[in-house]
Amino acid sequence: MSEEANKKQYSADSIQALEGMEHVRMRPSMYIGDVGVRGLHHLVYEVVDNSIDEAMAGYCDAISVIINEDNSITVKDNGRGIPVGLHKKEGVSALQVVMTKIGAGGKFDKDSYKVSGGLHGVGVSCVNALSNHLKATVYREGKIWEQEYEKGKALYPVKSIGDSDDTGTVVTFIPDDTIFTQTTEYSYETLANRMRELSYLNKGITITLTDKRNKDEKGEFVAETFHSEEGLKEFIKFLDGNREPLIQSVISMEGEKNGIPVEVAMVYNTGYTENLHSYVNNINTHEGGTHLSGFRRGLTTTLKKYADNSGMLDKLKFEISGDDFREGLTAIVSVKVAEPQFEGQTKTKLGNREVTSAVSQAVSEMLTDYLEEHPEDAKQIVEKVKLAAQARHAAAKAREMVQRKNPMSVGGLPGKLSDCSEQDPTKCEVFLVEGDSAGGTAKQGRDRNFQAILPLRGKILNVEKAMQHKVFENEEIKNIYTALGVTIGTEEDSKALNLDKLRYHKVVIMCDADVDGSHIETLILTFFFRYMRELIEGGHVYIATPPLYLVKKGAKRRYAWNDKERDEIIASMNGGASIQRYKGLGEMNAEQLWDTTMNPEFRTLRQVTIDNATESDRIFSMLMGDEVPPRREFIEKNAVYANIDV
Repeated sequence: MSEEANKKQYSADSIQALEGMEHVRMRPSMYIGDVGVRGLHHLVYEVVDNSIDEAMAGYCDAISVIINEDNSITVKDNGRGIPVGLHKKEGVSALQVVMTKIGAGGKFDKDSYKVSGGLHGVGVSCVNALSNHLKATVYREGKIWEQEYEKGKALYPVKSIGDSDDTGTVVTFIPDDTIFTQTTEYSYETLANRMRELSYLNKGITITLTDKRNKDEKGEFVAETFHSEEGLKEFIKFLDGNREPLIQSVISMEGEKNGIPVEVAMVYNTGYTENLHSYVNNINTHEGGTHLSGFRRGLTTTLKKYADNSGMLDKLKFEISGDDFREGLTAIVSVKVAEPQFEGQTKTKLGNREVTSAVSQAVSEMLTDYLEEHPEDAKQIVEKVKLAAQARHAAAKAREMVQRKNPMSVGGLPGKLSDCSEQDPTKCEVFLVEGDSAGGTAKQGRDRNFQAILPLRGKILNVEKAMQHKVFENEEIKNIYTALGVTIGTEEDSKALNLDKLRYHKVVIMCDADVDGSHIETLILTFFFRYMRELIEGGHVYIATPPLYLVKKGAKRRYAWNDKERDEIIASMNGGASIQRYKGLGEMNAEQLWDTTMNPEFRTLRQVTIDNATESDRIFSMLMGDEVPPRREFIEKNAVYANIDV
């Protein structure tokens, strides 16, 4: 048989029977989501989740996470320690089973853990499979036990290396750089945000994060300790710290309903955005689910009943909707479910039906008590609801104006839009360009087949401080909606975005590489985050990165995107080079803009993602809100990066 025919033959020999760890290494994204930055950090979360499980079971109150000098990670806890005795079925130590068998571990035994953290339950064995090297050290039964692994395979049997009265587990691992090819460098900020979140969701636990790659002014390793005594009440205060409160108290409850532990905290502010954050077993369910439905139901029915009974709605000419009760609301709902069922695109939407009534009942009881005990706060909330209802009716008219013309018809497109000829949206991209001047250059430099240009005049509206109808009335925002071809949603769910008719699958924000440009970039991102979050979650939003410098020497011309690159280029030219600092896109001619920023072969586009919705919410409210000190502190801390990392 020829080699070509052999290739085409589909026989039993073609089937790869991958067992456990081999399958994780072959298909890592099935287990941890992806092998980019998010997946890399997910490895840490899986190990920490084991320690959190011990804490939730009542056996651990201190967890330490260390980023070592070589970017390896050490996670240490003071729990019971992973069992090391002989596993009858497998014939090896239970520690080795936990570390090398997918689906093994105490979290699958209801007697060991009533509730387990983590989304997929893939556990530490998955981390082991995706690590170049992992060492597990267990303090248990008066001894110190140890085992090491390479790419998921044990290097030797579990052995005792000493005596100790301590208990706990220490896991040190270094990710496999042949799998995590994009980067193996951990972000301190990303890990800090997650550890802070976990400390709020599991009050009483102390989590320490140390970065041994960096030192502070005192010469000590950069470190933070996260500990919360009040849990979600403190979390709400942290998230809403940059907003002006409408009521002074945080409304909260903690208890068990129908056998489901429920914790809720909420507060009203004077703003116009609704910020609901939900968690199941410590995982942020950003697609919501039955627990969020239960919260909304409990909130709406209880507040409506109170408002009706108070007579404060008697003179209102129209019906109040669910949206009205949630304007200016920040709330966190956290439930612990023994066997969570997840659905949705990213498996982060809770499907357990029994949770709806449990949360609804808990919220209803909590609110009823609060409203009766705080009549002044209750009055403030109802007045806010009435204003929201009036604004919603105004917004409905503004929405109609935006969508009156069919955006798919040529006549319906904004006059400033220079469209492309390609009809397939998956191949099309639109550049939102700062100013008419740069827009003109971009029009000349683009590839008309698949690149469209929409110039934006000046700084668009700061949606963080604007009522909804003002947002829909804004000319630049109307142009963005119309150009993209998306529909805005219904009155019941006024911000839900229908992406079915999205005309471009790449939406590229292209601004000057200066302070004003960064501000405009942030204003546009705030608008997308608050009103078009589905666009970001779908991976459609990008930021263009124009160069900062043009370095010339004779006929040689090279571009630099930062000061370090500029200095390296100058050094390679052996001095005598002239440097042009680009203050704006308009300083480049069409050819230069194409070569550096728009040509798919050479450009660098940064995709905007939402790694942590609660932290993104806090940052946008801080950057775009009224409080100056926290904004100044954030900018000073992050100024070196020049751009905001969402």
